[in-house]
Amino acid sequence: MTAVHGHLRKMAAHHAGAATPVEYALSLDSGDTSLNPVLGQAVRLKFTGRITCQHCGTATSKSFAQGYCYACFKRLAECDLCVVSPDRCHFAAGTCRDPAWGERVCMDTHIVYLANSSGIKVGITKPLNTPTRWIDQGAVQGLPIARVATRHQAGLLEVALSRHFTDKTQWQRMLMADDPIVNMGRFRDQAAATVSADLELLTARFGPSSIEWLVAAEETVVRYPVRSYPTRVKSLDPRKQPNIKGRLMGIKGQYLIVDDIVINVRKYSGYRIKFSSQ
Repeated sequence: MTAVHGHLRKMAAHHAGAATPVEYALSLDSGDTSLNPVLGQAVRLKFTGRITCQHCGTATSKSFAQGYCYACFKRLAECDLCVVSPDRCHFAAGTCRDPAWGERVCMDTHIVYLANSSGIKVGITKPLNTPTRWIDQGAVQGLPIARVATRHQAGLLEVALSRHFTDKTQWQRMLMADDPIVNMGRFRDQAAATVSADLELLTARFGPSSIEWLVAAEETVVRYPVRSYPTRVKSLDPRKQPNIKGRLMGIKGQYLIVDDIVINVRKYSGYRIKFSSQ
């Protein structure tokens, strides 16, 4: 029997290649607990009601932006609107809450990608964050299509592409089945044709070396440790249902599938839990 306790963090995920499922671990204060070996076993998650800010460590009655107290949520640059809408970059506008953080995080190379997650979607990330970014979204395929000089520029290109591809994952659909494998190169070529005018405007604005279209990047194919998907997705709120018991039927994205219930682990970062399996 495995029994651990501590504050939740985003699950650790290791991708060894398309031939094997992603290796997941539950990340708590005491360290990581491998989840793949308990697939199919009875598990129990108990949310104790204690929530701690993942930045300052203070107790809070409510979590904001996946793990912050309200004071940190209002103060930290990583909680600002431009994190989810980088085309509105505060650093570029000169209004960043923490310019040193913006210089370190945003003024660096990013990639724009297409992912196959509940359909073809567009997104951005840093090169070092692949394939983890795609795994967190439950994507079965990921393909870099452009390399840009800054997060702001990546956001502007993402907006142009989002007129033709969604920038959202339909998480309920993603948790009901794996998307079929498709020809990602065909979608990359389609993307290049649809935003050719936008690319010209962006390179004219930021310089010819600011954006590189990737015509030969290799795709990543991802498999997930799932024994069965729910026929109807039922999300759980631990504030209303603090005790969860059932069989761990799968892990995909940042979700645990326990019988017919799905739990978004990342959403509840900072929540203290007790986890056991048998």
